[in-house]
Order: sequence, then structure tokens, then C-alpha cells
Amino acid sequence: MTPTSAESDAILLQADGPVAVLTLNRPAARNAIDDDMRADLMAALDHVAKTDSIKALVVTGAGKGFCSGGDVKSMQARLSVPQGEVALNGWRRQQRTHHAISMLHALPKPTIAAVNGAATGLGCDVALCCDFIIASDAARFAMTYILRGLIPDGGGMYFLPRRVGLSRAKELIFSGRTVEPEEALRIGMIDRVTGAGTLLDDARAWAAELSHGAPAALALSKNILDQTFELSVEQVFSMGSQAQAICYSSREHQESVAAFLEGVARRRAAKQKGEVA
Repeated sequence: MTPTSAESDAILLQADGPVAVLTLNRPAARNAIDDDMRADLMAALDHVAKTDSIKALVVTGAGKGFCSGGDVKSMQARLSVPQGEVALNGWRRQQRTHHAISMLHALPKPTIAAVNGAATGLGCDVALCCDFIIASDAARFAMTYILRGLIPDGGGMYFLPRRVGLSRAKELIFSGRTVEPEEALRIGMIDRVTGAGTLLDDARAWAAELSHGAPAALALSKNILDQTFELSVEQVFSMGSQAQAICYSSREHQESVAAFLEGVARRRAAKQKGEVA
């Protein structure tokens, strides 16, 4: 695997053919996300979005954990400022967090969270905002915000109900309890479970399978699918018509049609040749 120009100390981004692996790299802090890491994450995601040779992204954590959420030191700093500045500073931090999560969620390429350990709080949100989640048998999931007197602020209130249903999402958020991989798979919170030793290989193989589709068709399909719970069928048809018009003009569609017609002509010619003989 070769490093990309977007790699930093806190974020490792490495590409292996069409699949890139983004590693949250603060293992001593259980990969908790601080301001610097958030900025590096956004830079890495921007690089992935702009690099045509990268067709799919796997997100994982360094060490024994996936991501423990927000950095405690950042929380302490937030509360130590003058009282009148707490709200505004918090709002600004929220905007940056939401932008990072939105970038990952809306990436116009398949994304897979390879959860190697604890994914708690914001770390759970990071996993949930990906298209798919594969977890090792050492993974753990918890929406721990309630235990800190907070609400899920990384998109969990949007992503979790879409995976497990509203009432179960409420139960997990209200309790903040830990979910083991087997239960997470059973309730639809995650998509696959595998061994710790094969997690990354399995995630890469899955990402490679998803990377074969035409980039334009895949990106447009993902964009519409991510909105379908909020749209009427008429709106989906309308957006689909516009997306299909773009696909009609894409190189992949034109080459596919040309190859299909060439195959038809070849088979017809071979059949005619056989009949004459």
C-alpha cells in the first residue's frame, strides 16, 4: 500500500488499487477525535472524493479501538472558557463535526466502516454514517452521549433509526448501553461480523466488490438512495430521470452499449456463417 498526499499523523490514508483505507490514528487516546484530527479527516475525505483512481473507502481505527468519540481534553477545554463563550464555541465545533460527518456520509463512493474495537459516542456515529459496517468479534457499539448528559450530535439520531427502527434507536440512545457484535448484526445495526485477524482483508475484499460499478451511476444512485426516506415516489422518479440523463452521456454507458452491440453483431455473424456452411 502506498501513502497518499493527504496522510497525517492522526489520519493515515493508504490506497491499494481501487480501495483506500482511512485509519483513525490516535491509539493512545482510543482514536478520540479532537480538533486537529477532525481537520485532517476532512482533508483526507476531500482527497478521496477528488481522486478518480480510488473507487471505495474503508474506515478503521488503529490499535484496539475504532473510535471512543470526542476527545475528553477538548471537552475540558470547552468548559473552561468564560461562561458566555461556551455556547458559541460549542456551536462552532458542532458545525465542524457535522461537516466532517456529512463529507463521509455523502462521499460519492462506497464506504465501509471496519470496526475493530469499541465504537462509542461520536465513534459510533462515524461507523453509522458509512454505507456499510463490518465488525470484528472484538467490536463494541454504544451511544454513550446520555451518560455524559449530552445528545447524539454526530448524526446518530438520523442514521441509527434508519438501521434499527425508531423505537430500538430510542432504547439504545436513552440507555447508552453497549451492544455486542452478535446483537448488532441481529438488529441490523451492522451488516457483517468477522474475525479480528481477517477484518481488514474482509473489508477490503468487500470494498473491491463494490468498486466495480460505473462511478457516475454509483455516485448518483447513492445520492438519491440517501434521500429516499424523506422523498415522495414522484420526487424519486424526478431525480432518477435527471440522474439517468447524466448516465446516458457517461463514457461507461456508451462503452457498455457499444460492447453489447458488438457482441450481438459477432454472434449474429457467427450464426449466419454456420447456416451458410
